[in-house]
This record gives sequence, C-alpha cells and structure tokens, in this order.
Amino acid sequence: MLDFNEDEFFNKASSTVALRPQIEDLVERIQAEGYENIYFIGAGGTYAAVLQYERFFQTRSAFPARAVIGKEFMLSPDPGFGGKSVAIFASVSGTTEDIIEVIEFARGKGALTVGLTGYPESPFAAGVDVALVSEPKAWPFDVQLLLFSAAFLSARGEFAGYEKLAIELKSLPAALVEVAKSADGVGQAFAEAHADTDYHFLVGSGNLWGFTYLYSMCILEEMQWLRTTRVHAAEFFHGSLELIEKDTSLLLFVGEDETRPLMDRVKAFAEQYSNDVTVIDTRAYALPGISEEFRGLLSPIVADTVVDRFSKHLARARDHSLDLRRYYRVVEY
Repeated sequence: MLDFNEDEFFNKASSTVALRPQIEDLVERIQAEGYENIYFIGAGGTYAAVLQYERFFQTRSAFPARAVIGKEFMLSPDPGFGGKSVAIFASVSGTTEDIIEVIEFARGKGALTVGLTGYPESPFAAGVDVALVSEPKAWPFDVQLLLFSAAFLSARGEFAGYEKLAIELKSLPAALVEVAKSADGVGQAFAEAHADTDYHFLVGSGNLWGFTYLYSMCILEEMQWLRTTRVHAAEFFHGSLELIEKDTSLLLFVGEDETRPLMDRVKAFAEQYSNDVTVIDTRAYALPGISEEFRGLLSPIVADTVVDRFSKHLARARDHSLDLRRYYRVVEY
C-alpha cells in the first residue's frame, strides 16, 4: 500500500486507546472539583475535529459544552468562561502558535487546561495543566475525545455502556488497519479519476459534519490546493444545490447516526444531477469487536482512515506532496 506502515499505524492508534486510565482520572478530577462547563477550543483542523464532541454533549446532556475557534474566542469569550471552566485543546505538532496563545489566555482566566498531543516536550504540552500524550502524529484525536466525553457523561448518568465501549475500543486499532486496506483500491481509483479535477463539493451531517469541514479545508485546500465547497446536508437544499452540474465532483460523507436520512436525501439528488458522485459510507466497512450500538460513534475515525487513502493517492496522482505549502507556516501573516 502506498505510504502506509501497518505497524506504525497500529501503534499510533493503540497509543490513543491506552490513554483511558489518564482520561478517567481527568474526568474524576473535573467531577470532584466542581467544574461547571467545558470548552473544546481549536484552530483549523482541531476546531473541525471537536465539533462532533460538542454535538455528543449537546444531544445527550444538560452539561454546558461548546466548541469554539480559539482566536475568535480570545476576542469575544463567553461570560461564563473562567475558573470553573475546562478548556480542551489538541495539537498534532505541539507547536501550533494560535493554540499555544489561547492556552495562555485560558490559563489567565483560571480555566483547567487539557491538551492532546504526541509530543511531551513540546511548548503545547508544557503549557497545559494536563497533557494526554499519545505516540507522535497519532491523528485523529477521536478516541481520546470519545473516551473523555463518554466517561464524563457516564459519571453523570447520561451515557449507558461506557465500560463496554472502552473495552471494545481495544479492538479498534486492528479494525482500522483492515479499513485502510479495504479503502486503498477505492482511494486509488478516485485519485486516478480526479487527478485533474480542481473543484470538489463535499457534504456531511451529524457527527461527520466536522470531518467534512476538516477534509475540505485542511486536506483538499491546504494540502492539495484544490477548490472546494463544503455544506451541511440539512442546508444543501437551501442554495448550494444550485451549484451542481453533470460534471461536478461530489464527495458525500455518510455516517451511521440519526442524521443519516439527511445524507440519503442529498445522495438521491446528487446522483440524479451529477455523473461524478463519490459516497464514503462508514457502514460499508467492517469493525470486528465493535458492537452495533457504538459503530455510529466511530464514524469520524473510520471516515478519516478511508479518505487518508484518497489523500495519499491524490498526492501521487497529482504530483503534489501533502507536505507542500505556499503560505501556511511559510510566510508572516
């Protein structure tokens, strides 16, 4: 498989699952010390990646939880953000300047700061009160965020089956290896068919909306310099549908939560009016060891594993490295 080290992939995923005891200790501390709200604070991809966990809280719990863009939040923070707040951050590199700046802001407000990264000696890890450190570059952070969210709501009596979920997650690294293998041919075919396509239309919903946003902006735009439109499935029929033509490339991210009918509606329309529709349906991939009741919670990490194969093959088909940048961390801005 192109640019895929199976052992490295497995070890990275396993390192996120292994953080369970530390995450449970964190949850116990938050409960014991009486924190009153949680803020998932990000920038770019790390903002997009926490949207599903804001949604996890908001669809299951009365406990206040919000996802915010860090730079904006510094200029217009919530009045309730302060000494009784938990601020959760993530940084793949451990050096994201926008996030390090917001960590300092949050600590200045008295919030408990929690960071997810793979670099224990990084400025990011040094800046937070609690650092949850996985293997380097163990992206995405879904396992840690799901464990935290489920454990927290379980302690409040708002999520059933946490222990079962946590045990089943031990099977996830091996399952994701097989997902990657299953998706490789699909990703290669997509890349070869779209090597010269310079515009893609992406649609998602539910706990895949944040991922849709992330793949559009942080991968196709940032890493491949492709033009994209991203829209939530519920909003697709309120203007965006007018952009669809017979040759429009659509990527539809279909998950397994209660919003799946929204994507079914978009799919039916897209396949009628475009001849270039690619459906990434997480239901199509087996997850041995994961029960049906929890599969839907894992759609973001399954989708990420699938389209990573798209990305690697696109980079080769387009002769455009995923590491190439014109501006990001290259020029002053």
